[in-house]
Amino acid sequence: MTSNRLQPNPAKTEILWCVSARRQQQIPVDQVRVGDTLVSPVMAVRDLGVHLDADMSMTAHVRAAVRSCFAALRQIRRVRHSLSRDALVALIRALVVTKLDYCCSVLVGVSGTLLRRLQSVLNAAARLVFSARRSDHITPLLHELHWLKITERIQFRLCVLAYRCLHGSAPPYLAETLHLTSNIEACRRLRSGSASTLFVPATKRSSLGDRAFPVAAA
Repeated sequence: MTSNRLQPNPAKTEILWCVSARRQQQIPVDQVRVGDTLVSPVMAVRDLGVHLDADMSMTAHVRAAVRSCFAALRQIRRVRHSLSRDALVALIRALVVTKLDYCCSVLVGVSGTLLRRLQSVLNAAARLVFSARRSDHITPLLHELHWLKITERIQFRLCVLAYRCLHGSAPPYLAETLHLTSNIEACRRLRSGSASTLFVPATKRSSLGDRAFPVAAA
């Protein structure tokens, strides 16, 4: 920052220590000096609209997304009788579904509890469109709206991002993390070397390493 003549704003500067859930008690609580500024560590930060917590469980992001979506649904419910079916669906897509889809590829591999919370938002939105009861089966409603479930939406977004990386329309810092198996020297003599598949790097931690983009996307 000094070489680029930048000065941190103490009111907008945050420090996040990332560590597994089992070692949360080992996170330093002392202030960190950044230049002439002392910054206190926090448990969660927001970066480009995505909430990142210290254990990378994405709990903070899911909590914020669910809270925001249900607040929008409550406001839409008040005016739904003044809207046509098409207008209601368009409004829900713009104010609710887009929030669920935003950067949802970072949610790959999160716990089933968090996925169920996100799915509850999508279920509530579908029931609002059709004025259905909570006891009504949700799958036919999602099919009629052509809405994928949360796990399918995450997988779809991840596949689209991987496709863009392979075809040169993704940022280079993402594209350079994916490699075809045929381009790996150690795999060229294997049967998989002739297949158009992606090389899956080895990981040490399934809870974090398997969720990394080069692994999950491949």
